[in-house]
Amino acid sequence: MPSSRWPPDYLAYVSLHPSGVLSRTTHRLPALLRSCHPEPALAVTVFVTALAVAAGRGATGSAAVAAAVLAGQLSVGWCNDAADARRDTACGRRDKPVATGELPPRTAAVAAGTALALCVPLSLLSGPAAAVAHLGGVVAGGWAYNLWWKHMVLSPLPYALGFGSLPAFVTLGLPSPSWPAWWAVAAGALLGVGAHLVNVLPDIEGDLATGVRGLPQRLGRTACRWLAPFLMLTAVGVVVAGPAGAVRTRDWLLGGSAALVAIAGAALPTGTGTRWPFRAAIVVAGMAVTELVLRGSDMA
Repeated sequence: MPSSRWPPDYLAYVSLHPSGVLSRTTHRLPALLRSCHPEPALAVTVFVTALAVAAGRGATGSAAVAAAVLAGQLSVGWCNDAADARRDTACGRRDKPVATGELPPRTAAVAAGTALALCVPLSLLSGPAAAVAHLGGVVAGGWAYNLWWKHMVLSPLPYALGFGSLPAFVTLGLPSPSWPAWWAVAAGALLGVGAHLVNVLPDIEGDLATGVRGLPQRLGRTACRWLAPFLMLTAVGVVVAGPAGAVRTRDWLLGGSAALVAIAGAALPTGTGTRWPFRAAIVVAGMAVTELVLRGSDMA
């Protein structure tokens, strides 16, 4: 069974030749950028930055949040490709530069470590408590999933931790730090678990063939294609109903629209294309994120 661990010579090579690895990295920049999972990295960065603005972090504080989150997401993306190099190659993943040979696994590994190192001081710009929340989400969430948890039945837990910690990173960095409202943390965790299912859905067969048996792989494609959009829908419901006060007309409309999209996406026959549940989940997730940002001022 192909291993998902770091290449065996990685640590020794980097310790003996750090400058050589870094200099070659600059010549592989296009492949390196494609290997960092740019779409989810940018999407998460934009979402958390918007949440910081809505919560009152101000221009400087929101910029610090954006820089830290981007560094953390880049580190997780590169860590994923470095750790999964053999498995992605065995699966013939043409969308992974490491799998196609364009990018050596050790280069992605060095980039991941460098981004993680930069994430530490960037997170500390928001204060020590906020930094602990963010770095805990990045390491115990993203990195731990890539290196260990993806093979376990509890594979959604790192996603729940990573996404659930993001509201805490925002509110613990406010001038008057506070823990975020329960509904913000719950919505973040639900979005994280939904993102886990959405991310795995297209690759379940390849994962099983290479020995990856997290919860989505054990549940199977049919269960995941129903669960993903409804987890996102639950996140919408938590943000709509969780804050104190009456639910506004805007919130009812958004929640109703999300329900229709989730039901339609999951109920479409498999023959119309398995990407419809994926698209439905993404749309509903966008609605949940929108509602969370609109409620950002109530989060602390």
